[in-house]
Formats: sequence, C-alpha cells, structure tokens
Amino acid sequence: MIRSRFFTFLTIGGCMLVLAAATAFGTVRHTLNLVTPSAQARLLYIEPGDSLRRIAQKATKLGIVQRPWHFWLAARYVRQETRLKAGEYEIKPSTALADVIKAVVAGDIYYRRIIIPEGFSVQQIEALLTGALGLNWDGYSAPDEGSLLPETYYYTRGESVSALVGRMKKNMTDTLDLLWGTRANGLAITSKQDALILASIVEKETGVPQERRLVAAVFLNRLKKRMRLQSDPTVVYGLTYGLPLGRRLTGADLKMKTPFNTYQISGLPSAPIANPGRASIEAVLRPSDVPYLYFVADGTGAHAFSSTLKAHNRNVKKWRKIRDSAN
Repeated sequence: MIRSRFFTFLTIGGCMLVLAAATAFGTVRHTLNLVTPSAQARLLYIEPGDSLRRIAQKATKLGIVQRPWHFWLAARYVRQETRLKAGEYEIKPSTALADVIKAVVAGDIYYRRIIIPEGFSVQQIEALLTGALGLNWDGYSAPDEGSLLPETYYYTRGESVSALVGRMKKNMTDTLDLLWGTRANGLAITSKQDALILASIVEKETGVPQERRLVAAVFLNRLKKRMRLQSDPTVVYGLTYGLPLGRRLTGADLKMKTPFNTYQISGLPSAPIANPGRASIEAVLRPSDVPYLYFVADGTGAHAFSSTLKAHNRNVKKWRKIRDSAN
C-alpha cells in the first residue's frame, strides 16, 4: 500500500515536472517568436558595459519588447547574454525577438549618414556635423580649408568628429594624388596645392557641371597671361571666411584688400576658399581647350563666355538688364 502511494506520488511528480518543462519551453519559444510591437523602426543603443538588465530596460522603453523579461529570457535561453555587443542597432517593425538577439550578437550595427555638399567651407561642414546626432567632439580641431573631400559619409553613434574628419581628409589626399597624375600638359599651375586652390574657386563659380572645365580654362588662361582672376567668390571668402554673405557684392567690397580678394591680388589666393569636389579638381587638371578669358552670368543659371573684353562687356550689359528687370 505504501509502495503503491509512493509510485503514485512519483508518477504525479514526474508528470508535473514534464508539464512544467513543457510550459517553460513553450514560454521561451513563444518569447523568441514575439515581434517588435512598435510600428516604426527603433534605434537601440547599447553602451559599453551595459548589463543584460539595462539592455532589456532600454528595449522595453523603445517598444522593441513589451516586458524587460522578454529580452532577458530570450538572451539567456540562447546563451548569448554575455555576447551582446555595444553599438547602435536599427530594429525594424515586426522583427522577431530571436532575430534582434542575433543582430546584437553579430554586431550588425546601424550606420548613420551625412552628406557633405561640394563647395562647402570648413565652417559650413562643422555646422552640419554639429547637427548630426551621435558624434563625439572630444579632441576635435578644425582642419585646413580645402582639405576635406565632399561626399556621403557613414558613421556610427559615438564616433569622434576627429575620426570622421580624418576620413574626409584622407579621401581628399588620395583623390588629389590620383588626379594629379592625369593632369594635362602645360598647365599654369605647378603644385597639388595650387590645383586645390583653383578647384575651390571653380567650385564656387558655377553649379553647372558642363561648365566646370570651361570656367577652369578661363582662370588658367588668365594665369598664363598674368591677368588677375577677378573672382567674386574670393572676395566673399575674404569677408566671411566661408559663410554666406547674404547680400550682393558692392564696389567697396571689390576694393577691400584681403589675402583672398583676386581683384586686389595677383595670381591665386594663399589657400582654398572652399572644399571642392572631385569634378572641380578634374576640371582644373584637364580644362577645356578654349581661348576664353571672361565669363558672366547669362540669366539662366549658366554663364556666357568670351575671349575679348569687348565681347565680355556686351555680355555684362545683357546680364545687368536681366538682373535689373527681375528686381
């Protein structure tokens, strides 16, 4: 009788253990298959040293999981709780929790994007970087004007501005080194720095891609003839050092002596006036084969080019009529 009761209890206990194990297994499987309830993508940032509990709390606050224990249980069950990598992760809607854990373990971090427009000055680029989320400004020092290559750059949250700017500088150096080897013969510039300076002027003079080589040819022709470049953007840079002027240039501006005002100085300025793109550098190193010495806006967003001062003055009169009629 006692033995019969013992086996009965043993059987019941065994069944309860099996039932408990099955329930636990079912709970874990259900938890792993839970999908992100948020209707929008979320960015989960795991800082170095974050505990599993801390990560679970962050995931809950962002709406990636409904309860902290969901994340905790899922990570513990797949035995990955000690392998979660620091970084920022994009968690899209309806992502299974198991896949969230896999992404964090794999270090599949999210890369932020920033576009550096061609012709931006260092000051303007710094303003863009200031508005970019997640960058670390510790130890940053401003780079030289013209030393950064405008492109689309990707970075991770917590990356230093110094590192990002360092990549921009390397890209400019590599690009300039590569293009310098393709330069045409007989150019009026003899160094990479001169090419960079002139490319920055070309960049600011025209936003029409088809005109870059023509504008470059005008300035190179003027340098050969020892004519002053008389470039308006150089005047602006001497006044604002890379920020928009916000008004039309005046005769007094053109007469102001600065190291950049090419109405007042001969040859090139001592430094670039912007950060030129690859296309403007190429234009300077392989300009159009034309005799032009002058250009002026034609009212369409492009320019009218000419080889003589007489023809140029006619184009200037046309432009002034167009400009005055629009005011």
